Amino acid sequence: MIKSLYFRMICIFLGSVIFSIIIGFVITNQLYKDQLIGLTQDNLIANGKAIIQAYKQSEPHSREALIEGMSALPLYSVRLYDETGNTVTEAGSVANNNHAFVVSDERLASVLQGGVNREKPRKGFEHIGVGLPFDIEGKHYALFIQLNLAKLGSTFGDLLKTQLLIVLLFGSLLILLSVRYIVRPIQHMTKATRRMAKGDFSIHLKTKRQDELGQLTISFNQMAHELGMLEKIRRQFVSDVSHEIQSPLTSIKGFTQALKSKKLDEESRLRLLNIIEEESNRLSRLSENLLQLSSLEYEHLQLNLRKFRLDEQIRKVIIYLEPQWSAKGLDIELDLKEIQLTADEDKLIQVWANLIGNSIKFTDYNGSIHIAGKETARGVEIAITDNGQGIAEEEIHNIFKPFYKVDKSREGSTNGNGIGLSIVKRIVDLHHGDIQVESIDQEGTTFTVFLPSSQ
Repeated sequence: MIKSLYFRMICIFLGSVIFSIIIGFVITNQLYKDQLIGLTQDNLIANGKAIIQAYKQSEPHSREALIEGMSALPLYSVRLYDETGNTVTEAGSVANNNHAFVVSDERLASVLQGGVNREKPRKGFEHIGVGLPFDIEGKHYALFIQLNLAKLGSTFGDLLKTQLLIVLLFGSLLILLSVRYIVRPIQHMTKATRRMAKGDFSIHLKTKRQDELGQLTISFNQMAHELGMLEKIRRQFVSDVSHEIQSPLTSIKGFTQALKSKKLDEESRLRLLNIIEEESNRLSRLSENLLQLSSLEYEHLQLNLRKFRLDEQIRKVIIYLEPQWSAKGLDIELDLKEIQLTADEDKLIQVWANLIGNSIKFTDYNGSIHIAGKETARGVEIAITDNGQGIAEEEIHNIFKPFYKVDKSREGSTNGNGIGLSIVKRIVDLHHGDIQVESIDQEGTTFTVFLPSSQ
C-alpha cells in the first residue's frame, strides 16, 4: 500500500497543501504585520490628539473625570504623566489590572522632551501603544495610549486555525477523489498489461477522457490491437511455413521413393529429378528469405554504398524477369530518366525484383505494368503501377508486416511466403527513404519509392 502510486500521490498532494498553507501564512504575516501595526498606531495617535484637545479645553476640576471616563473602552489603556514623571491619572484596562501597562523611563523621558513614541509590540499584536507630549499652562505632560488585542488576536487566531483546518479537510477529501480519478485508468492498464503478458491481446479499455491519460489509454488499445495482429500473423506464418516446408518435402520424399523403382524409364526418371530439383530450390528460396529478413532487422547493419545508374539497374531487373512477364503476355512500359544514385546497389536490386515481381504475379494475362522514375526535390522517386487485382483498403496498412499475405486464396498460385514486402520496407528504411501504396481493389496498385540522393 505504501509503495502504491495512489498512496504516494495522496502524500505528495497533502504535503504540498500543508506546506503551501504554512508558507502562505508566514509570508502573509511578514508582509502585512508591520503595515497593520503602523495603521493601528496612526489611529491611536489621532485618538490621542483628540483626547489631548478635549483635555485642554475642559475645566481643571473635570480633567481627571475625562480620562477616567475612558474606562468604558475595554481594549484601551490610557495613562497621563506630569513633567516629574508621576502618574496623574489612568483609565481603561490598566485601571482594572486586566493587563500590564509598562512605560519605561526612556520612553517617558523621550515623550516629555517633545517626541512622539511608538511602541513596537513584543509578541504578535499585543500591547500596541503610543506616547504623545502636550503642554498646559507651561507644564509638560505625556499621554500614553495602549491597545491590547491579546484576547481579540486569540479569537482571530482560533478563527483562522478553524478555517485552515476546514480547508485542509475538504482539500484532502477532494485530493482523495481526484487522485482516485487519476490513478484508476493506470490501475486498469496495469491489470490489462498482466493479461497481455499471459498472451491475451483481446483487450479494449474504455475511456472518455481527452487528457494525456485518455491518449495513453487509446495508445494502449492500439498497441494491444497491433500485438494481437502480430500474434495472429505469427501463428499464420508458422502454419504457412509448415505447409511451405512440408509440401516440397512430401513431394521430394514421394518422388525419391518412386526413383527407387526399376520399372521407370529414363524420361520418367529425368522428369522426377527435375521436380525434386524445383522443390529443393523452393525450400532454398524460403530459407534465404528468412535469413535475409533476419539480417535486415539487425539495427547496425552497414550498407555498401556506391554511386551507380539506378535506371540501368531497373532495366536489368526487367530483363531478368522477362520469362515471367512475357509468359503472361504483359506489356511493360518504361519512363525512366537517367538517374545517378548513391546507395547499396545489391540491396536495392532486391527492392525492384520484389515489387516488379509482385506486379507480375498479381496482374492478369495481357495486362500492363508501368514503371516511371525521376529526380525530385526529395531525391529519387520510382513508381511501379499495374492494372492487376489490387489490394483492399483495409489491408494496405498490413502488407509490409512480416509474413502477411493479402489474399490467402491465391497462395498456391503465387507461390509466395509473405516476406518479400517486409524485406522491401526494411531496405528502403535503411536508406532513410519511404514507400507508399495506392491501390483500388480489382483495378490496380501503385508502389512509390522515395530515396534520398545521397546517404
